[in-house]
Amino acid sequence: MSLTDGTALAGRPGRLGVGIISAGRVGAVLGSALRAVEHQIVGVHAVSEESRERAEMLLPGVPLAEVEQIVERAELVLLAVPDDALGSLVQGLADLGRWQPGQLVAHTSGLHGLAILEPARRLGAIPLAIHPAMTFGGFSTDVARLVGCPMAVTAPAAVLPIAQALAVELGGEPFILDEAARPAYHAALAHGANHLVTLVDQAVRALRAAGVDDAPATLRPLLGAALDRALQEGGTALTGPVSRGDAGTVAAHLEALEALGDEEGRDLGDVVSSYRHLAGATVQRCLDQGRIDASQARRLRQALGDTAP
Repeated sequence: MSLTDGTALAGRPGRLGVGIISAGRVGAVLGSALRAVEHQIVGVHAVSEESRERAEMLLPGVPLAEVEQIVERAELVLLAVPDDALGSLVQGLADLGRWQPGQLVAHTSGLHGLAILEPARRLGAIPLAIHPAMTFGGFSTDVARLVGCPMAVTAPAAVLPIAQALAVELGGEPFILDEAARPAYHAALAHGANHLVTLVDQAVRALRAAGVDDAPATLRPLLGAALDRALQEGGTALTGPVSRGDAGTVAAHLEALEALGDEEGRDLGDVVSSYRHLAGATVQRCLDQGRIDASQARRLRQALGDTAP
């Protein structure tokens, strides 16, 4: 099969020899998904004991190999390493002359595009950036969750069909993302998903400190409804004291949170800080939407400890 022609991938008569670097939460799952559609996984690189166990679980029978061996054997090299490690890995392999003409090199970073793969491209490799907009736990259930997952694809125009076809073969729904847009795209995903986990964890801790036995069960219906409405309606889905201009309620919330301590007797200062910042952002959002007036916004900000005019 010609690696510069997307026809074989799109039509599925030909399969690729795929090398996975590394068997972290993302790499092992994507390797398993590619294997499920009959690509051959020729090797996987795994350093930690956890990664080795994950490779054995998700990619049974696939040989563990050194990075240089994998690059030598693979038609498609899938780089699933942390963002900050990607550049040095690509450059190091280029310095060793390992990249091969016509070889597909795809990374899974949301932040980076094609520029970070330039050392490989200069040696004739074909650069692709494919990022699934999903959180990974490194489990077999993640493979099923790839079905229908949006995947940001960045690739040279001539080989864009290859990147799109690979995303489809992973089970995803590819969309084209410009190189320059990737940092903002990734920041939006991280802000929405990672900070959501922090926020929910803080709410659970505050409920437990308040004496609620099953905090997750108490939050589940509320958070599920709020997430659904937020995705459907945006900022207009806001409810609660800020959206009503209830400065007294906000002040009472802060007083209560400042008095709480967790099971180890530690205060919930991080929860108080998050509440202040997010409530402040909510005040501005409600003011911009016309849901509260300037007088209400001023009283809310005073309750939050913001003394600026």
